[in-house]
Amino acid sequence: MGARVAIGLSSNLGDKLLFLRRACVSLSGSMKVTAVSSVYETGPMYLTDQPDFINAVLIGTTELGPLALLARLKETERGLGRQDRGRNGPREIDLDIVAYGSLALRSQAVTVPHPRAFERRFVLQPLVEVDPSFRLPGFGLAQDLLSRPDVMKQQVKRISDAHLLL
Repeated sequence: MGARVAIGLSSNLGDKLLFLRRACVSLSGSMKVTAVSSVYETGPMYLTDQPDFINAVLIGTTELGPLALLARLKETERGLGRQDRGRNGPREIDLDIVAYGSLALRSQAVTVPHPRAFERRFVLQPLVEVDPSFRLPGFGLAQDLLSRPDVMKQQVKRISDAHLLL
């Protein structure tokens, strides 16, 4: 069966929607994708002098362990042409492990669930869309995290005509 995982996808350079679609196709080789959210447009959070992002979340199961999954995500980013522009900077594609089963792990290589997922509406809203009962280990129900005032004040806009193909 494998571990149930949630992967965050984002892009703010180039053909953003194409990068997200290609990432979904690429990841389907390493996991069974069971759900993909709508695409959402958001402003940048930490380094604000850059283009807006589009974001989505996919849910799936994988036989890969968390370190192997992280390596696969980084390999996919490189394969899609991601350039290193520094932390929180613009990017062609960014893939993050939002959650890995019920695992709560902090190591030098990987932290799951993602250490800032609980504060990011652009992660929580698509996650709740595809699974309203999703729990982030150590943080709680995604729906409860999403409803916090500090999260709800973040501007997130669903792009109604954008869909990622499975």
